[in-house]
Amino acid sequence: MRAEILRDYELVNMSRQASLLGRKEVLTGKAKFGIFGDGKELAQVALAKQFRHGDWRSGYYRDMTFMFAIGELTVQQWFAQLYAHADLDQEPASAGRQMNGHFATRSLDEHGEWKDLTAQYNSSPDISPTAGQMPRLLGLAQASKHFRQDKALHAYAHLSDRGNEVAFGTIGDASTSEGPFWEAMNAAGVLQVPLAM
Repeated sequence: MRAEILRDYELVNMSRQASLLGRKEVLTGKAKFGIFGDGKELAQVALAKQFRHGDWRSGYYRDMTFMFAIGELTVQQWFAQLYAHADLDQEPASAGRQMNGHFATRSLDEHGEWKDLTAQYNSSPDISPTAGQMPRLLGLAQASKHFRQDKALHAYAHLSDRGNEVAFGTIGDASTSEGPFWEAMNAAGVLQVPLAM
């Protein structure tokens, strides 16, 4: 328990320091634009502890600590994204094609074939519009429900563990005032889908 707490503290501190350094890089003109996750670290470490292989994330730009915690992003990759590094090995989310803080995992391998999504952490690519992740979050959760209910879909075991995955969402305070948030939350309740906010 003690070792886990110390690892979590180190992760939270590393993420905070990356945010502070990233902000300095932007303010001194070394990076052109930056959005950061400071202030969200502890909640995201707790969320990451519940996230399992096969689950999906549909979040927003402050999720860097979460991505660090599940091992899908390193500090070096995060800074490569800040500088829009065009090498996929350096910046695996988009090879510099997305704004920084827009996290994603790859669902296809280098040959264009589906990976085994049940054996990896999954993150749908972030987008910039406020609350824009909410309709996608609902869709991911609804897909999981369909995989659970439709036995014919069980043949696609590399895409879903028979619908036993959960779609996790994160959102900022201001975005909860947007229509897509309320519409998605209402629909999630009506549809009874596996969605965690």
